[in-house]
Amino acid sequence: MDHGGPLARAAEMDADGVQVFLGDPQGWKAPRLAADQQSALSGDRAGDLFLVVHAPYVLNVASTNNRIRIPSRKTLGQHAQVAAAISARGMVVHGGHVLGTDDPAAGVDNWRKTFSRQAEEGGFPLPLLIENTAGGGNAMARDLDALARLWDAVGGFGAGFVLDTCHAWAAGWDLATAVDDVRAITGRVDLVHLNNSRDPQGSSRDRHAPLTEGEIPTELLVEVARAADCPIVLETPGDAAGHAEEITLLREALG
Repeated sequence: MDHGGPLARAAEMDADGVQVFLGDPQGWKAPRLAADQQSALSGDRAGDLFLVVHAPYVLNVASTNNRIRIPSRKTLGQHAQVAAAISARGMVVHGGHVLGTDDPAAGVDNWRKTFSRQAEEGGFPLPLLIENTAGGGNAMARDLDALARLWDAVGGFGAGFVLDTCHAWAAGWDLATAVDDVRAITGRVDLVHLNNSRDPQGSSRDRHAPLTEGEIPTELLVEVARAADCPIVLETPGDAAGHAEEITLLREALG
């Protein structure tokens, strides 16, 4: 929130939107935004800026471990409330996983229970957007088959989907058909995390690279963005000048 906060960073890069964390992405604490901080994110300066919140990485509502699953559900709800208060368009959360000795069906059911129990309290106050992940054999959203099982359980609750290109590449997906493949399962792609990868396809490694400097051909990333036809967030490493160049490249390529 220093020096004008995320909105000022977006202006530096001439971005139309920004993704933010509401606290430590590796922490469990409930978000605490002062009134002036909330106003800075949701006031008149926000205008038509697309604002999306990313939930902490540590959350894993699929887990069969009560010490992880229960606080994950609680923290997810807390972040959703604050995200809605600052008029975020949605909240991104990773699909999570179960242990190698667990049946993945248990994780799918834990996701269903997360939405079902929230529905009993009126539902989440903004769209919850589940993101595909890069590695893990018992991950809920790594493989397309696993995604199909998850969506059978949560699609009816209005869950949204985030396609991360680095994660999809790491999981061995064909990016040329990824958008159509996902839509055949979920019926939607709400957001794209357009990231290049430092590693070969199928590596299961989640290491982002600048848009034009990784293992994924830039033209292929542009085609994913074009096919998805939805908001795009760049989670690429680099400074403001580099990000501004990436945004300009995408605008020109997409027309």
